[in-house]
Amino acid sequence: MLVLITYDVSTQDAAGKARLRKVAKECVNYGQRVQNSVFECMLDASQLLLLKNRLVSLINEKEDSLRFYYLGNNYRTKVEHFGSKTTYEAEGILMI
Repeated sequence: MLVLITYDVSTQDAAGKARLRKVAKECVNYGQRVQNSVFECMLDASQLLLLKNRLVSLINEKEDSLRFYYLGNNYRTKVEHFGSKTTYEAEGILMI
C-alpha cells in the first residue's frame, strides 16, 4: 500500500536537529522523498508497523509532529503531480 509520511521536527536545539536527521534517514530506507519532509512509501503491513514504531520512538511528542496518510493499493487515482520535480513509479525499483 502507498503511505504518505509527513513530519515536522523542531530544530531549535542540537537534539532536534539530530532527531530530524534520524527521522529522514529512516524514511529514506522505505520510500521516496517527494518534498522536504514528505515521503511516499510502498509498504506491506509488517513494514508499516516496523517503520511507524521506529519513527514514533525517534520523535519528541511534545515538540514534533508525525503523520501517516494511508492511500492504499489504488493510489494512482488519488495522487496528482504538477510542477518541477518529475514523478516516479512508486512500485518501481528503489535504489538505496
